[in-house]
Amino acid sequence: MQTVRRIAFLVVGVFLILAAIVQARKFSEHGMQAVAAKPAKTAAESSAAAVRAEGWVVAYPGAEVTVGTDVAGTVVHLLVQEKDKVRKGQLVAELRADDTRAALEEARAQLAQSEADVRLYEIEVSRAQQLFDAKVGTKQALDRATRDRDSAEARSETARATVRRLEAVLDKTRIYAPIGGVVLSRLVQPGESVKEGASIVSLANLDRTRVEAEVDEFDAGRVEIGNDVTIKAEGYDGQQWLGRVEEIPDSVVSRRIKPQDPTKPIDTRVLLVKVAFGEPTPLKLGQRVQIALQLANSASTRLR
Repeated sequence: MQTVRRIAFLVVGVFLILAAIVQARKFSEHGMQAVAAKPAKTAAESSAAAVRAEGWVVAYPGAEVTVGTDVAGTVVHLLVQEKDKVRKGQLVAELRADDTRAALEEARAQLAQSEADVRLYEIEVSRAQQLFDAKVGTKQALDRATRDRDSAEARSETARATVRRLEAVLDKTRIYAPIGGVVLSRLVQPGESVKEGASIVSLANLDRTRVEAEVDEFDAGRVEIGNDVTIKAEGYDGQQWLGRVEEIPDSVVSRRIKPQDPTKPIDTRVLLVKVAFGEPTPLKLGQRVQIALQLANSASTRLR
């Protein structure tokens, strides 16, 4: 009886050992498959990798200007309001110019008088020359008439230069828009006295904006012209817009935007990558944005 029990125990033990071996082989094969599949997943993930950065909406060079004055004075007319659309060459402000206008009128009167003197002395020179040729007049009289004419011409040139100078000063009291665009802000008010070089209004062409993004210097070598970009902004939940890298500078600079992620260092050097919008957006000039720069462009997101 004991012999039968021993044989039964041995058979059960053998079955248990065989079951353990089979289970171990299945587990080993499953682990190998997982390890083999991991590199493929990593490759797929790397193909969709993105460089993430923060930036802001800026105007293209020359599309945003601050209009100032070249002369000091008092603002008597400010002809635009914020958000007004202006065209290039449109009058936007005037400074008081009463004294300049009076001086200009005086200079023009002096110019007219000097030109009249020139005409008179030219007649006298002609008469003195005729008398001298007829042996009636003297060389001294001819020389005196010539001197008087030359002096009158010099006074005329001086008066003409004064007129041109005062006309230029008067023109500077009338301030024109150097570009077409929208008035972003009025920096002075009518009645306010301003110094030479003071800013009057700021203008921008809002049809010519793009994103300037601070890409970490460690990612600088991964960015290329033409990379597709996804753009998002706070306040526009669920919305995103497409763009494309159009300009990469040749130098890195200090970070201007404090990272929202507190784990990121604030003293990192960054590359100011310029991103062109690929579609219209409601984003405002100067608005903060977040971008995801795709390192491997896909046909579904490539801008045509």
